[in-house]
Amino acid sequence: MFLINLTYKTELKKIDQFLNEHITFLNEQYALEHFLASGPKIPRTGGIVLSKVENRALLEKIIEKDPFKINGLADYEITEFTASKTCEALKVLIE
Repeated sequence: MFLINLTYKTELKKIDQFLNEHITFLNEQYALEHFLASGPKIPRTGGIVLSKVENRALLEKIIEKDPFKINGLADYEITEFTASKTCEALKVLIE
């Protein structure tokens, strides 16, 4: 499993210009079951995505399609981890 930490590199006005395209990208990844959860950081300095793709190489290819990445609006930090404990509602995450 992967945690993707996006950090904006530009002002929110520029981010908002590409937000609808970014949401379309996210929706496509949810439909493909690549992403499990996502949302903005508070304060709004970027976002977080939880992904359960097979490997890091695939995830990096997916990220390359994000309009925020294409337009140089955000940095992406990828952390791989194994979910070893969850609440009952999230048991599906345990590998």
